[in-house]
Amino acid sequence: MQDNDITITESLTSFYERFIEQLPGIGMGLLIVILGLFIGSWLGQFARKRLSAKTEDALMSRFLGKAIKYTFIIIAIMLALKAAGLGGIAAGILTAAGASAVVLGFAFKDIGENFIAGIILAFSRPFDVNDTVMIGDNFGKVKALEFRYTKLKTFDGRDVYIPNSDVLTTPVTNYTEDGFFRWDFIIGIAYEDNIEGAKKTVLEALRKEPNVIEDEEHENFVIEDELATSTVNLKVFFWVDTKDFRRMALITKGNVVKNVKEALEDAGYYMPADITEIKLYGGETGFPVRLQPEKKKA
Repeated sequence: MQDNDITITESLTSFYERFIEQLPGIGMGLLIVILGLFIGSWLGQFARKRLSAKTEDALMSRFLGKAIKYTFIIIAIMLALKAAGLGGIAAGILTAAGASAVVLGFAFKDIGENFIAGIILAFSRPFDVNDTVMIGDNFGKVKALEFRYTKLKTFDGRDVYIPNSDVLTTPVTNYTEDGFFRWDFIIGIAYEDNIEGAKKTVLEALRKEPNVIEDEEHENFVIEDELATSTVNLKVFFWVDTKDFRRMALITKGNVVKNVKEALEDAGYYMPADITEIKLYGGETGFPVRLQPEKKKA
């Protein structure tokens, strides 16, 4: 029993002495970790500002700034472990990380895919901040690119977080990359009206709207779309600016529809409503009508 007590006492004494010997190294390690956190944050912010100023690409500069920050912090932690005399632990962590890479790869497959996709999107992607895009069924403005997801703000106020792997593999429609979008709508005129004259009237109404764009590359035009029940339907195509896609483009479309309607009315064109023809079948007597007999006065 006494031998066991002596052995425990010696072990505790030995541990205490080794701990005292390693205190300077542990203190140095903590100092390295603290400095690493501050320097990593500063370097990340500095890199983000410099990249943003040179490339004017907020998404890439923010992403790379975070990558530099976390990389420097990891290096500082490894150096701190070595300075504290725990180099074996650092080597063990690296060895374990390498040995478990396959296991973690299967366990965190989605996280790895999204992280790699985020790196790819940081350098090559089909959108910038505040671009109006459609990714799958999600339609809105791009607000952020993180390590694992892309943040989209929809026009009805929802915040949608789309995994980067989906952004990379899903078709992305960018409405503001070149700044132009073509609207169209249908308007019907009467069969007896002059079609060419109506088309000229519509084009003149389009030119009077200041927010409608027309140049050599973006041409506005009107075509005969179909012969409907009671109207000849004309389809109107016109270009608008999409920098403020959701609001200004919709307002412009509303103004164009109103201006075209009023211009056709002022020019004497008639826009009839759909006429529905009803045929009655079921006997020679025709449609039965019952009249209420008039009451006799007293």
